[in-house]
Amino acid sequence: MRKKLSKCYQKFASRLRRKKAYIQKVKGTAERPRLVIYRSLKNIYAQMVDDESGKTLVSCSTVEKDAKFEGNKCEQGFLVGKALGQRAKDAKIKAACVDRNGYKYHGRVKAVVDGAREAGLVL
Repeated sequence: MRKKLSKCYQKFASRLRRKKAYIQKVKGTAERPRLVIYRSLKNIYAQMVDDESGKTLVSCSTVEKDAKFEGNKCEQGFLVGKALGQRAKDAKIKAACVDRNGYKYHGRVKAVVDGAREAGLVL
């Protein structure tokens, strides 16, 4: 007899299942890295990863001390995406593929992608 899982754990397990299925399809390269988005309850993190070499090329988050990300969570996500897009431009990265990490393409995740697009990144 299987033990019934709590609702919180079910949501977490479902997100991990979606993440695992998606990561098998998308691989980042040096020319087109993977834009990984992670959101916690308070902050949002974004980074560009080259899967071939296993390195993070650029990253940005709301917990950085030198940057000021103000507004509600969606506005902060947009600013994080814009800052990440600018850093990617400085690192001579023009295009990326989006890894939404099992989250829906809605709200803060969409705001990060929109900010990166506004900064000139092709997604």
